[in-house]
Parts: sequence; structure tokens; C-alpha cells
Amino acid sequence: MTTLLDLLELEPSAASTDYVENRRQFHLFGLLTEQRHPKTWNLSYVLDTDTERGLGQLLSVDEDITAKLGELAHEPELLEQAAAAMAEAVWSGRRIYVYGCGATGRLAKQIESQFWRPFWQAMRRHPGWDRLRAQVGEDIEERLTGEMTGADRALVSSLEGFEDLQLIGRLQLEDHCIRRGDVVICVTEGGETSSVIGTILAALDQYGPLDDVTRREARRHLYFLCNNPVPRLLPFARSAAVLEQPAITHIDLTTGPQGITGSTRMQATTIETFVVGVILEDALSRILERALGAEELGALGFSQPFSLTERLREFEAVRRAVADALASIAAFTELEAHTYRRQRFATYLADRALITVFIDGTERSPTFRLYPLDSVAEPRRRCWIQVWTDAPDQRSAWHKFLGRAFRGLSPAHYRPAFESQVADPYLREAALRSLQNAGDDQELHYDFSFAAPNIGSRGPGPGDLGVVVLMEEEARLLEDPGSAARRFMDLFHRNQAAIALVTVGAGNPRVGYRESIAPLIGPGDLWVPVALDPAGDPLGLRGQIALKMLLNAHSTAVMASLGRVVGNTMTGVSPSNLKLIGRAAFLIRSHVNDVLGSREWNVRHPDTAPISFAEACAVLFDAIEYVRRQTMAQTAEVALSIVRIIAALDQQRRVGWEEARELLDAEGLPGFLLRHNPALARS
Repeated sequence: MTTLLDLLELEPSAASTDYVENRRQFHLFGLLTEQRHPKTWNLSYVLDTDTERGLGQLLSVDEDITAKLGELAHEPELLEQAAAAMAEAVWSGRRIYVYGCGATGRLAKQIESQFWRPFWQAMRRHPGWDRLRAQVGEDIEERLTGEMTGADRALVSSLEGFEDLQLIGRLQLEDHCIRRGDVVICVTEGGETSSVIGTILAALDQYGPLDDVTRREARRHLYFLCNNPVPRLLPFARSAAVLEQPAITHIDLTTGPQGITGSTRMQATTIETFVVGVILEDALSRILERALGAEELGALGFSQPFSLTERLREFEAVRRAVADALASIAAFTELEAHTYRRQRFATYLADRALITVFIDGTERSPTFRLYPLDSVAEPRRRCWIQVWTDAPDQRSAWHKFLGRAFRGLSPAHYRPAFESQVADPYLREAALRSLQNAGDDQELHYDFSFAAPNIGSRGPGPGDLGVVVLMEEEARLLEDPGSAARRFMDLFHRNQAAIALVTVGAGNPRVGYRESIAPLIGPGDLWVPVALDPAGDPLGLRGQIALKMLLNAHSTAVMASLGRVVGNTMTGVSPSNLKLIGRAAFLIRSHVNDVLGSREWNVRHPDTAPISFAEACAVLFDAIEYVRRQTMAQTAEVALSIVRIIAALDQQRRVGWEEARELLDAEGLPGFLLRHNPALARS
């Protein structure tokens, strides 16, 4: 019997065989977060005909978060334990360290730079600051650190090789001088990310040999949050080392499959951000009540008595507020997609929403195989999106973003350890290569200031899109012609570019609010208002979560309408690390076998055997080599592999990469799959 590889005249490469046989700890496609969600199975095909309906499918998956938060509200003890530990750390002069990788790393940065630092900066102006300072210390802003694998440079794009190393988590913990007794909160969507696991295990090592006393002490200070059930994770030795350790508190945030298969920037990171934020709110309430009265606390948004359980249940109101804006979000999606179809660009302007907007913008690149954010060295724009904020220069923009100076990785601390302690040559070389792009100098490589240099070199042109994102009372700035929002809108209008205005908050807008905005919206512009009452939101957590869900659904729908999503899968995934290689092979196998199992295929080719994971890997690794030789930066290996396999099986002959590329260019992957499996259009 002729096998697929015989038909393709393909011999599995040594790298492919090694991955299949020896890298099983990175075969993660069995995890719940990697499965396809039934609500969005045919998402891209629905969006082709009805944007609003497709967005409704995407946003409906957030109902899974409401359900999980309801479970946590019934059993909040672990969250309350974490909040109490945070408060005690502040009172005792200890520190709080939040660590993640990729999307959860950006979550950690957000906890520090959007929630913690701005809150304490505002408290310095509070009448009760002198009373508070005696309780928390003058250096309170520095007592919580949000860190990610690769440090601040990784905010822009991931650094290859770091994620797969437990060592880097350990080194970063040491670099920040985190010690026994500090609260360490490690967050990983899948529950298997090596760098995050390395961090929590390094923190545990500081407690020495464990007895009943040290075990209880460690458990109170060390937390591991993830979004997969324990039974799915135990086959992975690195995950089991944490989950079977009673000295580490495990908090299960499993919601199920993501709206886009494996895209944990969506529901997984949304619930993680919300839960860590609620824990932080509880901790702050405990801290403040030692110095402030009930009336003062209420004015700050901390209802008395503070109820963590009720705060968890407030998520549903946030979800509904976003869902209520569905029609205007759909119009926004169609406008931005139309902009890119005409080969034009989008620029987002944000201040209080800066981090949430920036995160969504940067995460589009790895999710949908786009060019990453442009560096200042780029002679012209390549990235479809850029993010600006009102700052005079690039250093000021970074400081506005982070609330502190830019922080990179020092080669002196990391290089010797990488060279001597990473046995795998592939991972060692990748880590050393990435280290060159992770230092303090990276601050000067990116400029997102709304200032003359950017306006001159990357300002709007005809057909571009400018997006202004305003939170709560920021909408009042639109009344000031000199505000950054108005100057930005005027700049884009002068250059024949459209405007989208996104406002979150103003649940009960004052009289004349809508009337004051209407004159600013031109014929080709639109307004996306999310009516969310900002009262009782001391950190702005609920507003940022609402914006995150809106932008995640919007940007996903934009890319799906441009062929970057097929069904509900990220077929543009870049196989740039061991985890993503497994995801890519799984997607190839999934889409090919969907076609082979369809009624139409079986009429033409009865009894075609499904392809195996090993066969998908063999074709994928060959595709990786082909793309590398061709320097095809934005051609997805997954799509090429799917087309080549199906075409060969359909025609029962060898199909080469050039022919597969021609088919892909001619039809696009959605069209190619639909031709071979018309059932995809039916939902």
C-alpha cells in the first residue's frame, strides 16, 4: 500500500524523526487549551458572510469564563490566601513577583505597570498618604515586579529559545533578587511552559529541605496558575514536578478550548488577568483599611466590607457590556479589514489603555504570522499596525508604558549560564542568539511616541485608519482641541484617513456626551462605545478587561476575514519553538483529516486512511526547510503543508512545494479547503 510519504517521495528528516520520537514532552496537542471550540468551529466561513454573527460566536466563548469564575466564587479560599499573603508581604517589607511567558508575561507586566504603579502614584496625592506611608513604606511602587521570559524586550515579540528553558526562569528570579518569604505568582496558560516552571521551582528551592513547617510556609507564598486540568498535565514531567508538589499552591483556571484553537491570549489570559487583578484588589483593600476609614475606602472604589466573591461575579456584567456593543464592533472590524485589503495601515493612539492596546497589537504578529512591530531602523512601514501614545520621544513613551525605566537582560548574568548549563545544542544556540536582542539597548530600537519624528516618517496617508482608544473620563479630552486625541484625529482627517473612536466606560454619560462626540465623527468614521459603569473599579481592571475582550475578538475577526484563520485555527502559526512545532503539526493533521473524513472526499476516494502525527511532522519539517530557503517570511508552513498533502492524495501523485505554493496563492487556504470539503460553509 502506498503511504503518504511514498506518494510525496519524502524521507522524514533527522530533525523530524527526533521530534516525533524524542520530544514527546512538547507534544502538547492533547491539552484542553489546544482543542477546537465547538462554538467557533466554522468561524472564518461565517465571518465571510456575516461579520456580526461571527463576532458573536467569538464573544460567546467568554461565557466559559463566567462559568469558571462562578465556581471560584463558591470556593474562594485559595484566592483569599494569595491576597492575604500579598498584604502581609507589604507590611513585612517583602516583595511580590508575578512571572509569565508570552501572553501571561504581558499579563505580569500589566499587573505592575498598569495596575500597581499607577495606583500607588495616585495614592501619593491622597489626603491619607502620610498615614499610609507609615504602613507600606516610601518604596511601595517598587515592591511588586511583573516580569516575563525575556524581560521588557519580549513585550514587542517573543525571543526564540527562552520559553523552552527552565534555566531562564531561575536566572531572572535571581536577577530580581527574589528571596524566601517573597510572594511569587507564576502564570502559564497551558501549565507546561518551561521558563515559568523553572521560576516556581527555583523559588521553592529557597525553602531548603521541606518539613511540615517549611512546606506550609512555602505554600502560603508560592502560587502556580494555569488553564488546563491536572490529569491532562501530569504526563508532562515538568508540569508534574509542580502540580504534585504540596508546597506550591495550584490555582486551576480551566475554562476549556479557546475561541481560536490554541490562542491562549484570549479566554485563558483574560481569566488569568481578571483573577490576579481581583486578588490584587483584595490585597490592597486589606492594606488600605489599616490606615483609611470606610468612607475613604469607598471613595477609592473599595466597597466595605470588601468581597472577593462579589468581585469575581462582576465579570459577567463586563462581558455583557462588550456583547451589547456587537454591532459597532462589527463595523470597526470591517473598516480595519478593508484598510488592510487596500494595503494601507492602522495606527492606534492610547494613554490609559496603552498597555492593553499595545499587547493586542504585538500579539497579532505571532498569532497570525504578520510582520512584528516596526523598529526605528525600518526605512518604511511593514507592520500593518503601530501604537502611539502622547509622549515627546521614545524613552518617554517607554517610561509612560512601564512606569519605570526600561529593563533588559544583562549578558554578564545570562550568557555564562546558557553556555555551560544548556545541554541541548539547538536550545543553547537559540538562547544565546536571542540574548543579543534582549539587552537594555533594545529600548532605543522602538519608538511609539506621538511626536514629530514618528509623524514625519510613519504618519498617516490616504486610506489609512487611525484608532483612538479612551477609557472612562478620558472621553472628556475630546472637548479640548489641544488634546492628543483631537490632534491625532485632526492629523488623520487632514491626510484623508478614517477614524475609529473606541470609548470604554461612561456607563451613565452626562447630558450632551453623545452630542459632543458626534461632530468629530466624519462620514467615513465610526464610534465604538462600550457602556461600562466605572464606579467600584479602583484599579481600572474591569475597563481594561472589557477592552481586552473587545480587541481580541476584533483583531481575530479582522485576521480571519483576511484568510489568516481557517475555521477556528491559526494556520499561520510560526513553528519557531518546540511547542509551536507540535501545534503546527497538529493543525496540519487536523485539517487534512477533516477533509479526508468528509462525505464529498469519500465519494471520490473511499477508505482513505487518516494521516498520522509522524507524517504531518515529516511534511512540516520539509516545509520549514523550503520556506527558509525561499526567505518567505510571511508564507505559513502549515498552509503549504496542508495544500501539498491534500493535493497529492486527491491526484494520487507527487506534488512539490512550488506547485503547492501556486495552489495556495491562487485559492488561499480557506478556499482550497472549502473546495475539497464544502461542509465547512455549513454551520
